[in-house]
Amino acid sequence: MPDPAADAIPVMSRPVSLGVQLEQARLTPVVVDQPKALYRSILPGVMQVPADYVIAAARKSSLWPMTFGLACCAIEMIATYMAHHDLDRFGIVPWPSPRQCDVMIVAGTVTKKMAPAVKLLYEQMPNPKWVISMGACATNGGPYTRYDRVLQGVDKIIPVDVYVPGCPPRPEALIDGFIALQNKIMEERNRVG
Repeated sequence: MPDPAADAIPVMSRPVSLGVQLEQARLTPVVVDQPKALYRSILPGVMQVPADYVIAAARKSSLWPMTFGLACCAIEMIATYMAHHDLDRFGIVPWPSPRQCDVMIVAGTVTKKMAPAVKLLYEQMPNPKWVISMGACATNGGPYTRYDRVLQGVDKIIPVDVYVPGCPPRPEALIDGFIALQNKIMEERNRVG
């Protein structure tokens, strides 16, 4: 029986030109160790986070509450801004104008005569905006619930995000309310404009 190898056409070993060698090197597949995003190979050590997370973190770390006090709770609110408690370390800076504020602290009794002014100040604030109801009077009328001239909670006219209990609440309670608001901002980051 004839040998199939003997019928094969002999391959001539001729020298490969330099152009062919370069083409073979170019066509050789590259082995990739670990798939990476392009920015990780260009800028190693850069974190990738969603934009809404960064925006919410910036919002929670730079709250500007309106300096707006109605009654005795305002004294405790002012004490919270002083050096002993120092809200600046949380990035919370008081601001006198509603046009630049994003947090309204309703500190004290809201009468029906004052309610339109509170609502107007709330409407002048830019979005996103949050409201902290500070004290029993702002939350539900406090000791003045039997008087018809006192509003039975500020949430009857504007939406409230955080309630701070007490009569009057201590500065530590207001700080706790701000921390609760910061947590709420981070939780609602996908829903807030």
